Amino acid sequence: MPSALFTPLQLRSLRIAHRGWVSPMCQYTCTPETGEGVPNDWHLMHLGSFAAGGAALILSEAAAVNASGRISPRDAGLYSDEQAAGWERIVHFVHQHGAVDCKIGAQLAHAGRKASTYWPFSDRTGSVPASDGGWVTFGPAQQPYDGYAAPEAMSEEDIHGVIADFAAAAARAVAVGFDTVEIHGAHGYLLHQFQSPLINTRTDKWGGTENGRNRLMLAVVDAVRGVIPDSMPLLLRISATDWAEGGVDVDASVRLAKAASERGVDLVDVSSGGAVAHQQIKPAPGYQAGFAEQVKRDAGVLTGAVGLLTSATQAEDIVANGRADAVFMARAALRDPHWWLRAAYELGHEISWVPQYQRAIPRHGF
Repeated sequence: MPSALFTPLQLRSLRIAHRGWVSPMCQYTCTPETGEGVPNDWHLMHLGSFAAGGAALILSEAAAVNASGRISPRDAGLYSDEQAAGWERIVHFVHQHGAVDCKIGAQLAHAGRKASTYWPFSDRTGSVPASDGGWVTFGPAQQPYDGYAAPEAMSEEDIHGVIADFAAAAARAVAVGFDTVEIHGAHGYLLHQFQSPLINTRTDKWGGTENGRNRLMLAVVDAVRGVIPDSMPLLLRISATDWAEGGVDVDASVRLAKAASERGVDLVDVSSGGAVAHQQIKPAPGYQAGFAEQVKRDAGVLTGAVGLLTSATQAEDIVANGRADAVFMARAALRDPHWWLRAAYELGHEISWVPQYQRAIPRHGF
């Protein structure tokens, strides 16, 4: 029986060779030597290895839409010509050297109140002070994330500025040659902060009700959809639940996903959590796949599943049984950048290998 995981998926005019994709993974490796937010040789190696390893679609790490939206001073961006040039080099490599006809998308993000923090492998934690290159952060209200500096509540002008920044970054992504764009509306970053009633305590049109809290997310969808070609698919990553009482739940996420789909989102990348430090989350293999299944079924949209998905049989089961339309890999891809070549072998599917590696095609076991 043919593998469901290794069947193509058509999103608008983009044909993606199979359903095994690379999830965005921040590398915190943009340094002052290579320029603020500019991807460098590390990013070329990191993302290029997945292309050579058989991935069909790679999403970039979160690329900030403006300088204040970076999670850390070492985060990538897509708000300058220098950053665009760095991404263009990587896009070209992926297109030229994929084992399959590999595509690459830009994930666009703003960290909001979770910006200006030290990167995970720094010897410090928490917010970066101005004396060490940090900056003032912004959010829907002045409520801080636990252990971080309090943000400034965004004004109407600030909000419209961020919407414009998402659109400008999307236009840069198109010019660079990215095949698709994903809007990051998950993991407690700015758009999710506005969505979550645990964080958004505003009483103006950008808060107060579920529709008000969703307004910024959907305004960004409209703005991005308006600057990318009609032929280019648009993805949206959401956190299906805040894993905390009184926060976003799956039913609310279904309603958001349906509204986003009506505005031109082609696939919803369903993750969870990140809004608050007191979340009650118990990760286990495939623990978020049920959320992707419910959003797909109840909102009538294509979805991607993500979260501790590691084995070929697990990924195959999710796609074959219609629980999601694609599977995003993260830690499994870090452990094995050729995960897709191994998965194809295990599922009995023939997949092309890059010429440089063809002498390693397994004949008697992987």
